[in-house]
Amino acid sequence: SVFESQLKQEMWGICIFMAAVDLDEMTFTFTELLKCLKISVCKFLHLSKEIDVNMDTISTKVECTISRLKIKYNILLALYQKFTRFLFNISGKILQMEDDLVISFQLLLCVFDYCIRQLPPALLKEPYKSIIAVSGHGSSRTSRQGQNRSARTSKTETDIKVIEELCKEYDCSLDEVKNVYLTSFIPFLNSMGIATFRGLPEVEDMSSKYEEMYLKNKDIDARLFLEKDETLQYENRTPTKNQIEDFPIVPPQTPVRAAMNTIQQLMIILNSASDIPSDNLLFYFNNCTVNPHESIVKRVENMGIIFKNKFAEAVGQGCAEIGSQRYKIGVRLYYRVMESLLKSVCIFFFYSKLLNNDVFHISLLACALELVMATYASRNASQNVNVETDLSFPWIINILDLKAFELYMIVESFIKAEPSLTREMIKHLECCEHKIMESLAWQSNSPLFELIKQSKDREGQADEPEPANYFTQPLQHNHSAADLYLSPTKSPKKKVSSPFAYSFPESQKPYKSSSFINININTDLTLFVIYKQISPPVYCLAYRRLNNLCLRLLPDHPELEHLIWTLFHHTLQNEYELMKDRHLDQIMMCSMYGICKVKNIDLRFKTIVTAYKELNNANQETFKCVLIREGQYDSIIVFYNMVFMQRLKTNILQYASNRPPTLTPIPHILQSPYKFSNSPLRVSAGNNIYVSPLKNPSKFSEGLLSPTKMTPRTRILVSIGESFGSSEKFQKINKMVCNSDRHLKRSPELSTTPKPLKRLRFDIEGQDEADGR
Repeated sequence: SVFESQLKQEMWGICIFMAAVDLDEMTFTFTELLKCLKISVCKFLHLSKEIDVNMDTISTKVECTISRLKIKYNILLALYQKFTRFLFNISGKILQMEDDLVISFQLLLCVFDYCIRQLPPALLKEPYKSIIAVSGHGSSRTSRQGQNRSARTSKTETDIKVIEELCKEYDCSLDEVKNVYLTSFIPFLNSMGIATFRGLPEVEDMSSKYEEMYLKNKDIDARLFLEKDETLQYENRTPTKNQIEDFPIVPPQTPVRAAMNTIQQLMIILNSASDIPSDNLLFYFNNCTVNPHESIVKRVENMGIIFKNKFAEAVGQGCAEIGSQRYKIGVRLYYRVMESLLKSVCIFFFYSKLLNNDVFHISLLACALELVMATYASRNASQNVNVETDLSFPWIINILDLKAFELYMIVESFIKAEPSLTREMIKHLECCEHKIMESLAWQSNSPLFELIKQSKDREGQADEPEPANYFTQPLQHNHSAADLYLSPTKSPKKKVSSPFAYSFPESQKPYKSSSFINININTDLTLFVIYKQISPPVYCLAYRRLNNLCLRLLPDHPELEHLIWTLFHHTLQNEYELMKDRHLDQIMMCSMYGICKVKNIDLRFKTIVTAYKELNNANQETFKCVLIREGQYDSIIVFYNMVFMQRLKTNILQYASNRPPTLTPIPHILQSPYKFSNSPLRVSAGNNIYVSPLKNPSKFSEGLLSPTKMTPRTRILVSIGESFGSSEKFQKINKMVCNSDRHLKRSPELSTTPKPLKRLRFDIEGQDEADGR
């Protein structure tokens, strides 16, 4: 049929694109491909996903390229209104990484400012009409000498009025936009030979300049937005008839608005913070045995140079000062949280050691900077998650040369020390914790492997399981930064003598305690304590993911989950070398397959992979690219056959006998150690009803919207404490809430085993999941 013929042509075209990317032989642009195939960006993304699901042939390189195209398209779409090619030229010339939505939008405001000041007041609305009338700019002309001087000097008080009004209207930081204007926009005008008050540039000139960049990048021709080209049409979800008639849908928050609101929330937190140590911090510094003030300031300065340079490398050299500005925001948060942490360390000896610990300071600064980077990151508004970019975690620990588990040490204390963090900020830091526990802490250069060995030797439990009640006790999230960085331990079974160890004599204890305190900055013992803190959360994360996968794959065999968990835990505890440069989920999937194999349950690896891909934390690289031996990577089935099964064959076969190994207790699972007191609660999946505490009225003046202004188009808006008329709204809300099932339900796809992928590259005919038996 015609439809099948068109679909075949589209698939061939996408395959040609993928081959060209893999071979670095791109002789056409992405837009030219879309034009040839007569498809939109959205359809291309959908079809490429279908190809991956059916054949699993997309390489990492292609996947990365498609991801970047998607990000760029979404940001261009978010920025597009009724603008000329001016903005596209600027963002393309200034930004190496065009997926920075915030900088792109700030550049857009600079374009607004430029265009407004070229127009006569009669064509403008208030308040811009009055501003331009007072400034006397409009479409005035100046001498060539005056033009060049205007383009190279800072904005005057009168000039700043337009951009100040724009920042106010769009809730942007004036300082940040001024920084972008002076460090990026003005240099761009100069490079293009355009003066500040010369007038609007010729469309043909701008289009010609853009054409050069477009053909060089071979990606999306953003000029087609202006022509409403079908290749750039986007999906518009149409509400159902019932939703339209009963409860109009509140338009989703745009990516730009989401980014601006998140930044504004951070600025409110840092409203009173400074990028230099406060008087309270100086008091702590002066009372230390060794005053750390000079070293702290010097460290902040050195880290700032590194951050600025690395930020410029990733985003563009023209954005170096923007990186410096974001670093200063991170430093303000760093000092603020440091002061809060020190208030919980009541003994001067403790904080004296803490403040002279390099790792503590770099970890705390990295945590603050990561939060700032995430706040400014592009967001997927529909899923409320950050979009992965070159600046995404673990970028910050890589540039600061910090080990992943060292950052892990500070995250919980950081969150508890700053109660003003929003739910999104906390969830992001928690996500960083998970990435560390699942893979980053298991990299080959990590000392974690030696720590595990030392832990076993220290406790004399090299071949013994954890105590029976170890997993059934709730996780205790009450350790502080001092606990982790100074290594306080309750009388260890094997005391380690060290010239750096210090213990208070019984008569000189600063506070009552049933056991002595051993403050030891010896690296081995400190890392030992870290390991004892990180291992329980690792087990809990591992079991939570295993439980999720079992619900999807083994609903008819619930008894197998405990067996799989026992093998999974045994591997992590006793065969921990298998985790080196690998991922927690790889061991999980191999454990599941191994137990099902010996129990004669027909569960193939491709079925496991199919279900795994649906998990929130899933990444295709996890099962596509697994370390086999040094320098060699292959699929997870090859890893199972050549590595996992060879190491654990004897243990796995025990589960087929009448006397299987003793089962490991199921961990006590908590959703999160952090409380989200101000988080909105969605009570109905079918209706737009949210319940959340009323924000502090004093914050409305600082830029936060009041409840009555947040959803202007809904008929079910009720703000407690304000007059809302009749009780009809409450009755409708009560009816919907009462009819809502608020208990977690297993989704339909969980009740049956997922349909396996049609063909996987790692399924080789004649070598179907051999397990060495």
